[in-house]
Amino acid sequence: MKHQSKFNEVFKIFIIFMIGSTIGYIVEMIVALVQNGHFVSRQGLLYGPFTPVYGIGILVYYVFFKIVRTRNKGIVFLSSMILGGITEYLCSYIQEKAFGTISWDYSEWIFNINGRTTLIHCSYWGIAGLLYVSYIEPLIPKIEEFVKNHKVKIMATSVAVFMIFNITISSMAALRQKERIEDIPADDGLDRFLDNMYPDEYMDEVFANKKYV
Repeated sequence: MKHQSKFNEVFKIFIIFMIGSTIGYIVEMIVALVQNGHFVSRQGLLYGPFTPVYGIGILVYYVFFKIVRTRNKGIVFLSSMILGGITEYLCSYIQEKAFGTISWDYSEWIFNINGRTTLIHCSYWGIAGLLYVSYIEPLIPKIEEFVKNHKVKIMATSVAVFMIFNITISSMAALRQKERIEDIPADDGLDRFLDNMYPDEYMDEVFANKKYV
């Protein structure tokens, strides 16, 4: 029974991550449309409408508000603001160190922290926390019941396998692009496959909002 419960928790966490990643992609696309007047790719992985930083953010909310039971709006806003800002900062830092790129740069914004986040963007995370507590968190009991269904588990497992592949190949392609920029030649068949399948033009089109640093 404990074993089954742990599996259900994993499936639940995965579904919450997927919800956050998908909502984040939609939000980013709307923002890009408003800012640019046309659609610009804001996906965070090679395949699918997913922006993982939002998936990570919603999991941070899930864990935090599962521990901290208060639903005082002021406390929810401030804690979400801090947690979201830290999440955004760390994701930017890790991306830069791992792949030599950043997907957002707020260096010219007032009250920015190393260009990785700003007071206003932290405030957006605070609002997101309020929305999470009001609309997403009440759905979690339904998600818990949902994942107990055997067919749902099979479907979730299939999607999870795809996402593991998606994250892995996206990371490998980004690392190989970094090597190309550093004039490191293809070392083996895998490098040549990545060069042919995911050339710079393709990577720059998919990850249109990234910058090299």
